Amino acid sequence: MTAEIAAARGVPIGQDVVSPASHPAFSTPLEMMHFIARLRVLTDDKPVGIKLAIGHPWEWFGMVKAMLESDILPDFIVVDGGEGGTGASPLEFINRLGMPLVDALSLVHSTLVGANLRHRIRLAGSGKITSAFHIARTLALGADWCNAGRGFMFSLGCIQAMNCHTGRCPSGVATQDPRRSRHLDVADKGERVYHYHRNTLEALAEMLSAAGLERPADLGPGHIMRRVSRHQSCSYAELYPVLAPGELLRHLPDQPLFQRFWEESRANSFQPPAQVVELRHRA
Repeated sequence: MTAEIAAARGVPIGQDVVSPASHPAFSTPLEMMHFIARLRVLTDDKPVGIKLAIGHPWEWFGMVKAMLESDILPDFIVVDGGEGGTGASPLEFINRLGMPLVDALSLVHSTLVGANLRHRIRLAGSGKITSAFHIARTLALGADWCNAGRGFMFSLGCIQAMNCHTGRCPSGVATQDPRRSRHLDVADKGERVYHYHRNTLEALAEMLSAAGLERPADLGPGHIMRRVSRHQSCSYAELYPVLAPGELLRHLPDQPLFQRFWEESRANSFQPPAQVVELRHRA
């Protein structure tokens, strides 16, 4: 903790600042929605969104129920896959926490459609999105846009040394040390980043043309195929069915996750449903 950072953060010099495991501003889904409303007021009605990795499905369902109960919605949601993560975080967090992006994004999109909220919330996906196909797949699953960091870091010269939090990045990318950052040739790397971005989007345009589509918004889950066995491939439309608009408001969908957790999820708690608690006690 340098003197400059300590002054900016208002913390003692030389003392680690460890982020808490939970957010101090809210402890329930409903409190989270009211915090979003507060941020919107404090920022003069600027867009307010959330970024999350999906863990237990009932936590996400509780958030959706809180949106329905309070009629307070984030302007956007960024779904971060468990395969994403910053090199400054613990290794276990990078590799082990959260659903994979494909599963998480399809669940979030389908739930919002089923709750009749999708048209009011913009949706993005992130997590190891480095190629045109990754973009196409993410958009096909319901995202309005993609967030990407890894590919741009690679084009800058990142070698994944995993030293982001130490200030000793050997490539000069993630450091404030002048001796190390001078190795980063801004003019050269700027060109590399530009060409990576341009060529990735050109590749996406070529994929869309090859599929007979005119724009990224035309992509749907039926355009993406995945091999599920040695002799069978299925489309994402078969593997990740989307609820009908407003279906959750009318009846319980015939899908395993919703059958197990939707009815017992709560807007006033992130805690697991009673059936999960009972199973834990038995174990």
